[in-house]
Amino acid sequence: MKKLRIHNFHVKDVVFGEKTKYENGVLYINKEEALNFIKEDKHITSADIEIAKPGEDIRIVPVKEAIEPRARKDGRAAFPGVTGDLAPCGEGDLYALKGVSVLGVGMHWGSFGDGLIDMSGEGQKYTIYGELINICLVADTDEEFERHEQQKKNRAIRWASHKFSEYLAKAVLEQTSNDIEEYDFESVRNRKADVEKLPSVVLVMQPQSQMEEMGYNDLIYGWDLNHYVPTFVNPNEILDGAIISGSFMPASSKWSTYDMQNFPIIKELYKEHGKTVNFLGVILSNLNVSLEQKERSAIFVANLAKALGADGAIVTEEGYGNPDTDYIRCIVALEDVGVKVVGISNECTGRDGASQPLVVLDEKADALVSTGNVSEMIELPAAKKVIGELQSLARDGLSGGWAHDEILGPSVREDGSIIMENNAMFCGDAIAGWSIKTMKEF
Repeated sequence: MKKLRIHNFHVKDVVFGEKTKYENGVLYINKEEALNFIKEDKHITSADIEIAKPGEDIRIVPVKEAIEPRARKDGRAAFPGVTGDLAPCGEGDLYALKGVSVLGVGMHWGSFGDGLIDMSGEGQKYTIYGELINICLVADTDEEFERHEQQKKNRAIRWASHKFSEYLAKAVLEQTSNDIEEYDFESVRNRKADVEKLPSVVLVMQPQSQMEEMGYNDLIYGWDLNHYVPTFVNPNEILDGAIISGSFMPASSKWSTYDMQNFPIIKELYKEHGKTVNFLGVILSNLNVSLEQKERSAIFVANLAKALGADGAIVTEEGYGNPDTDYIRCIVALEDVGVKVVGISNECTGRDGASQPLVVLDEKADALVSTGNVSEMIELPAAKKVIGELQSLARDGLSGGWAHDEILGPSVREDGSIIMENNAMFCGDAIAGWSIKTMKEF
């Protein structure tokens, strides 16, 4: 297989201009042309584009998706099965705009899987997206059937955001980058002797897939992961847009598409490959509903890891609650076949901190990394500007927000200040490996 080469173009600023282009580190967007492109999808009934930069007193909510703008010269879609025809991922040349993300934002209607981003102040630290230049596609759709539902598929906004990100990245297809990342995934057989003598490690990813009704789950090559069974995959496929985020999981626990495209744990394992570990690749698992499904997946994962000859594994889940059962059961199954495991997840201890942090625990899960408590209470002052609609935090059932609490009152106060759980911070727990949180001992 050929190498995956990501040609990076670092964006220092984003402004509106007469032509969509990238020049001297600045991304210019012709807003009218871009909106005309977006509105080619007749399900988008209203749309606007706003730019939010780090340090600005801006709050963005409800955020449904984040994507790094990427495109290809060879005609293949950046997200095969979603923005274009099916084609292999994980090889060839990919052109990426770095330091920016395209955010899919609702004009009004929030849902359980949507979240909040602050671009400055105390709230900025809770999510990596506060440090990026965010190109916000703020849209409404004709999806009336789910407008007042707590769970929304958000299909039109999500698809439009992916297509818009590819549209923007095409501005650099004829340019040359001095920053090229190369990922050359070797066959797991017949590696060099000095590599094979190192501890062999596999990454087990558990993306969100527990909704049995199609349309809410993460997708691989456009295919709903609820239909999936654990499979060994080339890590380059994940970095190259094979997986896109769904709309179900509470906001702080999500892996956005941006997270998948830049998955820090994968990049760190590549960095250490041949130095401290022999990186075998990724076992892509799933999250299920029934106990029988969970057990079946754990068996698959353990058998794959054993067949690959893994000495160790990193297991990471997208979410918490019900998925904790899949997470712990998978760790135990790996330990039972002699594979040493480190688990990475958030935890849910309740607002009072008194609940069991994971729904299921086992004494064999003895090396767990916590990325934070979804129930941590956060209070933030009013922002000068809101992109989207602030009231969606309270009115429409975003995870972490509420309309009224007998003690705390509403999440959104009359003066524009807010109180909420960490749950509502968009991808705030950074389970993909971004987290800068540390433990404090008392």
